[in-house]
Amino acid sequence: MRLLQEGGPIFMYPLLLLLILVLVLLVKGFLKKETTKTIKLVSSVTLFALVWGFLGQIIGLITAFDAIESVGEISSGMLAAGLKISLLTPAFGAVVFLVGRLGIIILTFLQKD
Repeated sequence: MRLLQEGGPIFMYPLLLLLILVLVLLVKGFLKKETTKTIKLVSSVTLFALVWGFLGQIIGLITAFDAIESVGEISSGMLAAGLKISLLTPAFGAVVFLVGRLGIIILTFLQKD
């Protein structure tokens, strides 16, 4: 929960919802016979999650650099902490992407041609 708050709730909570959506879609895909539509939908959602994470990082870095510009000089520790926080959204987006891709691989393997 702490990382969700640190990464910025505007970007992290939608990523959490997208992860839940991907998991629900994958469970639905495993239980039903029609997997082609599910695979396409999971693929689109996971790609969106990845891009959403990078957008969060870009906006966070722009905001941080604006703050640094207005303050002047900052310590390297503060800069490192800010960079760590800016990497949380793309990391979580990548996790959503990888979970979805792993599910797609399994669904494709189990799919009957």
